[in-house]
Amino acid sequence: MSIQPLLTTRIEATRVAVGGDAPLLIITGPDTLESEGLVLEIAREVERLSRSLPATFVFKGSYDKANRSSHRSYRGPGIEQGLAWLRSVREETALAVTTDVHSPEEARRAAEVADIIQIPAFLCRQNDLLAAAGETGRIVNIKKGQFLAPSGVPHRVAAATGPSTPGVIVTERGSCFGHGDLVNDFRSFPAIRGLGIPIIFDATHSVQRPGALGDRSGGNRELIPFLARAAAGAGCDGFFFEVHPDPDSALCDGPNSLRLEDLEPLLRQLVAIDRVARGSGS
Repeated sequence: MSIQPLLTTRIEATRVAVGGDAPLLIITGPDTLESEGLVLEIAREVERLSRSLPATFVFKGSYDKANRSSHRSYRGPGIEQGLAWLRSVREETALAVTTDVHSPEEARRAAEVADIIQIPAFLCRQNDLLAAAGETGRIVNIKKGQFLAPSGVPHRVAAATGPSTPGVIVTERGSCFGHGDLVNDFRSFPAIRGLGIPIIFDATHSVQRPGALGDRSGGNRELIPFLARAAAGAGCDGFFFEVHPDPDSALCDGPNSLRLEDLEPLLRQLVAIDRVARGSGS
């Protein structure tokens, strides 16, 4: 059995490189876009981190969260306003941006702004959506469904790969464990990465407790650093963090969001662990 780190396929596009020998990819931002002021506040802090840490940063924010515990929950500002705010991030910072889409038409619209098109976990088996995302010419990030085994991942990647697709990455966010809980089986990392597919670890959705608060999801925010450090040791190509200056007041997914002020110290730990996992430091 080899103890050498697995090397995934390197994917490159404008402002983004992930996999292979590329530095860690950090996808981060608020779960759902709340206001232009909050968007730019978080984006400027993320841009500051990008100048001091050896990683590639992508700003993430959802303009519409169609999958909610309750139909009354906040969903976001909508596609018109949301894409305008994401365009502001792209114009006022050096960051790439990403957002999730729910239909082929949304994929085409989002590609006008986003560097990465994200497929929500519950939609990862919607083949028409995957194909449309692959046709945009953008990198596609498939959030691995809580129901999807690692053996099913290559079929999802193939569905999202077209002639102009720069590449497809997969984000692990845990698997369903009974009702209202998620667990991570880190055996999925070598299983997926062994196929050359870059894998991102979603440390914040992995501590989510779907529907735990009745009309909204709960979460165990305090566990985020533990799972993130474990993922870094297992070997991954990047991380996904939902962050907010005040998670307790966030309009969506606050219980499983990381405090913005805690992002930098955690990332410094992850970069150090990643260096060891890659066999390039001690």
